[in-house]
Amino acid sequence: MKILYLSQLVPYPPDSGAKVRQYYVLRYLAQRHQVSLVAFSRSDDTPEALAHLKEFCRDVRTVPLERSRLRDGLALLGSWLSGESFIIRRDKVPAMTALVEEELLDGGYDVVHADQLWMAQYALLAAGLSGQGRIERPRLILDEHNACFQIFQRLAEGEHSPLKHLALDREWRALQRFEGQACSRFDRVVTVTGEDRQILESLVNDAAAQSGQPAPRFSTIPICVDTETVPPVVPVEAPDEVLHLGTMFWPPNVEGVLWFARQVWPLVREQIPEAAFTVVGKNPPEQIKALVGQATGINVTGYVTDPQPYLERAKAFIVPLFSAGGMRVKIIDGWCWGLPIVSTTIGAEGIQYREGENILIADDAQSFAAAVVQVLQDRAMNHSLRENGRRWAEEKYSWQRVYLEWDQVYQAD
Repeated sequence: MKILYLSQLVPYPPDSGAKVRQYYVLRYLAQRHQVSLVAFSRSDDTPEALAHLKEFCRDVRTVPLERSRLRDGLALLGSWLSGESFIIRRDKVPAMTALVEEELLDGGYDVVHADQLWMAQYALLAAGLSGQGRIERPRLILDEHNACFQIFQRLAEGEHSPLKHLALDREWRALQRFEGQACSRFDRVVTVTGEDRQILESLVNDAAAQSGQPAPRFSTIPICVDTETVPPVVPVEAPDEVLHLGTMFWPPNVEGVLWFARQVWPLVREQIPEAAFTVVGKNPPEQIKALVGQATGINVTGYVTDPQPYLERAKAFIVPLFSAGGMRVKIIDGWCWGLPIVSTTIGAEGIQYREGENILIADDAQSFAAAVVQVLQDRAMNHSLRENGRRWAEEKYSWQRVYLEWDQVYQAD
């Protein structure tokens, strides 16, 4: 098949959850089909990254994604006047529309694959062109990494500022409408968790009933990693170090790290005064950077090209999330690296796990601190979590095994 794969980012290197998902899906599809990638690019995307993707993609074309306070302000004003979702309107870029239309008119694609909700509006251009008789309608597939509206709904529920709460409440409701309507127009919708599938199926069935269109078929395929070529890290002798690794401009990560640093970390330091907490991740906001001067033993690195030294020193890997959706790839990565993990229930949502065997789960400051201390001080527990987590990743989350399920998605209904 000829596939047009649409992405909101250049999916290499696989250093974030979204990139991990896309990179290995692309790798799998390119083994069986002719895949052309069209993606938004950012200033830090390198020629080497594009060259790597061209090794297995038939073609790679990009459109710069330029953001600024002025652009965001105009998008916010337009969204409030129109009732649209801000984050969807923000990514309406004429140059991307023109490029996708050019590909559709010239490419003769059998399938258009939209990765994440943000690219749905571009995939649906194919339906418009086919309705005009300009192309034969390709099959439309949407890969939903999250029930996106739910992320902002949870953020709104946890927001104490009245003004921010109002903005987030308005956004999740607008995004919910868009998500239901957009998903209902695809032939297949793929989710990464069963929880998201249930939420979106209910949402889409309502939208399809209102429009009179048949509801799309759903599939669930988890995010996977490369356990065949990525070995577990070899721990080094070092002081007790707790590690958080994740994209630090993502609001759920910011919320979780602030909670851990302010409410959990002091409890850990009471019992282990020499312990250190390191936050690794791209574009940390000022409130995260400020933690360094507000509490003892905290280090904020920003983005690092090679996290290996931090992984080797980590004696506990934390996932303190309360408002995310979908599936946290950092847990799958942590298992793949052979790290002992402590997470909240929401942090591990949508993932198969065995609590106490390959992960520890805690949802309040006291119990989370106790779990972290246990991992740092109990060598047998630490070793067991490492070994069991790595084995679990190999059995349940290897892309070479699990992504055979994409063949079922691509078969004609």
